[in-house]
Amino acid sequence: MSASALKFQIGARTLAEIPRRLRRIALSLDQALAGAPPLLPPLDADDDGYLVTSLPAEAALPWRGVAFVRQHYTRYYVDLAAGEDAWRAGLSGQARATLRRKTRKLAEANGGRLDVRSYRAPAELAAFHPFARAVSATTYQERLMQSGLPADPAHGDALAAADGVRAWLLFLRDTPIAYLWCGGDGDTLRYDHVGHDPAYGALSPGNVLLGAALESLFGDRFRRFDFTEGEGQHKRALASGGVACRDLLLLRPTLTNRASVAAVGGFDAALRVAARAARTPALAGIARRIRRA
Repeated sequence: MSASALKFQIGARTLAEIPRRLRRIALSLDQALAGAPPLLPPLDADDDGYLVTSLPAEAALPWRGVAFVRQHYTRYYVDLAAGEDAWRAGLSGQARATLRRKTRKLAEANGGRLDVRSYRAPAELAAFHPFARAVSATTYQERLMQSGLPADPAHGDALAAADGVRAWLLFLRDTPIAYLWCGGDGDTLRYDHVGHDPAYGALSPGNVLLGAALESLFGDRFRRFDFTEGEGQHKRALASGGVACRDLLLLRPTLTNRASVAAVGGFDAALRVAARAARTPALAGIARRIRRA
């Protein structure tokens, strides 16, 4: 258990945070699909409470302290066991056309072929890591969210030795421009670490690599591809299913915790109002300037 915080965020940008010691309870996709609430382990004396992520929307979790829903979202996944034909048939016509167009555009920029390289064994991942780290260092995931590929070159070696890692790199003229690292959880493969070099953003390398990676997973041993927590247009477009979830804060009933939740809740409510206002043409420019600040 490590120190955590209640964050005041606009997108990936953290404006401020209130330090709290939270025991994180992260439900797996299987647990979310099962719909049952988790058992909460005892708190240590200096813990402020729990952060429960991917709690099914209908699951009740009784708590006598302060309970606060931080976000609602759909946890998306791809049913790999159903096969590639079923997956493609389930995509919208626009999603299929967009993926084909982006893939063709990137292949043309690379001399007519798409250069995607896959890695899974520990020795292969040793070659993957320095290329992927170079890409990760350029990404907003690492700069703003501290969720880039770990710097440890042995990251995931034990899991890879048990056939639990799948990773991919996308190259443009032999330069890596996007990476994807996925860890296994039983027969589910998680969308763990992902990023692309923003200098090549016009070519949509992240979307192209994700599409190629998914295509390669049909016939693999995994039954599901888990897009994990949070929303995203690319997740909605490529998923074959989803489960409604929420992230729930459960805090001890202290004055400090009540004040902290009130502050974060007020900030989140103000963002929702601002988001609705930003859809008004006269205010859209102001909203864009605030996000870039």
